[in-house]
Amino acid sequence: MSESQAIELDREDILAHKRHEFKLDSEVIYLDGNSLGAMPLVCAQRAREVIESQWGIDLISSWNKHHWIDLPTQVGEKIAPLLGAAPGQVICCDSISVNLFKLLSCAISMRPDRRIILSQKDNFPADLYIGQGLSELLGTDKCELQLVSESEVQNSITDEVAVVVLTHVNYKSGKLHDIQNISRLAHEQGALVIWDLAHSTGALPLEMDKCNVDFAVGCGYKYLNGGPGSPAFIYAATRHQHAIKQPLSGWMGHSQPFAFANQYEPASGVQQFLSGTPGILSMSVLDAALEVYKGVDLIQLREKSLSLGELFLKLVNDKKELSSLKLVSPEACTERGSQLAFSHPQAFEISQALIDQGVIVDFRSPDILRFGFAPLYVRHLDVFKAVEVLVEVVSDQIYLQEIYGNRQKVT
Repeated sequence: MSESQAIELDREDILAHKRHEFKLDSEVIYLDGNSLGAMPLVCAQRAREVIESQWGIDLISSWNKHHWIDLPTQVGEKIAPLLGAAPGQVICCDSISVNLFKLLSCAISMRPDRRIILSQKDNFPADLYIGQGLSELLGTDKCELQLVSESEVQNSITDEVAVVVLTHVNYKSGKLHDIQNISRLAHEQGALVIWDLAHSTGALPLEMDKCNVDFAVGCGYKYLNGGPGSPAFIYAATRHQHAIKQPLSGWMGHSQPFAFANQYEPASGVQQFLSGTPGILSMSVLDAALEVYKGVDLIQLREKSLSLGELFLKLVNDKKELSSLKLVSPEACTERGSQLAFSHPQAFEISQALIDQGVIVDFRSPDILRFGFAPLYVRHLDVFKAVEVLVEVVSDQIYLQEIYGNRQKVT
């Protein structure tokens, strides 16, 4: 593959025009959209509007005049098509961790004769922490987190399991779980399933309704490009909404919050998952960011993602200088999300050297070098140039410079 061939692939890219909707530095190759998405240009415009005009001029009247009060529902309904979800099942609020706590509590209470939360040993740690915390809160006689290896997940779903909690795309390896099959196996055993879609939403087609999923969570700051600390979302299947009782019974989840009743009465439907006052600034920015998905065919999005990943892997495999990098992700592109991961004893140092050379990637402990391919704005040319820089960093051992071993709070 030559540079001219990469350029030709970009000319043929049906999503190429989307790149112009993002603020991108021409001197930087950004392959970390699976951690923090690039900023859509419309976000800066919306932020200024909310700060200067809505909050700045209209003040508190903006709750009605600019429909701030409806933002959690409005943003949720924009996310729903990306999940393959019919209306009325997605709400935007809080963080993944807070939302997972809500859903786990609901699931445990919906299966009172069971106590096992089943998850994967290498699931995203924050998800495991929430499970551990709930177990400590309720006591292991009512709730216990059971961890198994990825290969043991399906056989471990028994009639003792209350809820299965898994991440669709593994945050390290990028390996995909089969949502439909695992959800089916869980339901056959009477268990519920919660899917973490943080590394899936906005990168590949999802079918929550078709796969009969019970619950899901996801964030707004990765492929949805909502900015750092962007609020998360909850998916709750309509069939469960009458039976749930979420534990954080806050003001905004009340059926009539401005009646100021002393007794809590939950709102109907997915609205009951709201708790506190929404962060209007961040949620408004996410609302604007989701506009870039208008007119985007998720099948074409996935095809572009696979094309970028396959090109990167082919280029790496063709370079003998990169033989020290060991592929951690599945070789088959259909078995992974929109990222590639490689192990190397000095993965952190390599990541820092790449960043210093203008190729933004990330590192995951203990030895994972991770490359993300956000298909709305990453080009094949970016991939080609990134591998060229990677070859230089590794073959010339640039990463051995002392400066690249210094670790800050965020790695």
